[in-house]
Amino acid sequence: MKNPPAKPSQLITREFAQQLNLNYNSKKKTTDLKAKSAEKEDANAIWYSIEELERYIHYVKTRGIEDGYNVDGIRFYFGVYPDDEKHGEKAGLTTLFLVPTGKKAKTNTAKIQSFALVEEVEEESSDIQSLEPMNYGNIGRPPSLLY
Repeated sequence: MKNPPAKPSQLITREFAQQLNLNYNSKKKTTDLKAKSAEKEDANAIWYSIEELERYIHYVKTRGIEDGYNVDGIRFYFGVYPDDEKHGEKAGLTTLFLVPTGKKAKTNTAKIQSFALVEEVEEESSDIQSLEPMNYGNIGRPPSLLY
């Protein structure tokens, strides 16, 4: 392989991932009385295809530029579907949705070789409210998986 990708700094061991998953499952069992009473098994894992994630990343980066943002990440939020018929079998169950983050960009009027200079305004990266979050990953069957 000519240019292998750099190893991400956020990698964790399989053992630590298993411990995180066991901790989540244990905590969820003691706090999720609502799903128990409805006799539903809640999700503890959400799956998105590489294609879906790449398409979303491309979408938010492109739309972010149009909206004047430098998209720099994606924040993952846990949620629970409303407990109504509209959400069918997902009603009352856990979900995971993605929200793009970034900083507002400002364009400098100076030009260098006909390219506008773009600088980031000194601010913390935050959720970009003008871009839509992504949801509806696959919880799989059965919904409760062990890592």
